[in-house]
Amino acid sequence: MITKNLFLQGIFPFEGTGLEKPVPIHSELSHYVPDGVINQTLYFRGGNSSSELITVVLMRNGVPMRYFPIGAKSEVHVPLRVVEDIDGGSVVELYLAAPDGVGGSVVVDLGMVEH
Repeated sequence: MITKNLFLQGIFPFEGTGLEKPVPIHSELSHYVPDGVINQTLYFRGGNSSSELITVVLMRNGVPMRYFPIGAKSEVHVPLRVVEDIDGGSVVELYLAAPDGVGGSVVVDLGMVEH
């Protein structure tokens, strides 16, 4: 079996639109799982420069899959011990939910493997 490591990562500015309204962070944080391939997310690391709680949301085909809250001026590392298979043809994306009008930068690093 051939495996391929993939990462959705970077530092991105944001301005919150409401904690209940997750929005895409950046087009670079989207991945299409090729047909015939199984994808698994392995971990998430994130940082938040703002003075408010934010949440990074892992989406699969537009539906929330995992929520990663990040405290004010803080960071988080979440090893995903229970991983799910994400079938080929799916779209994996990272969204962000932040209080309305709150701005800052978010650091994201989502590790995945495909086989």
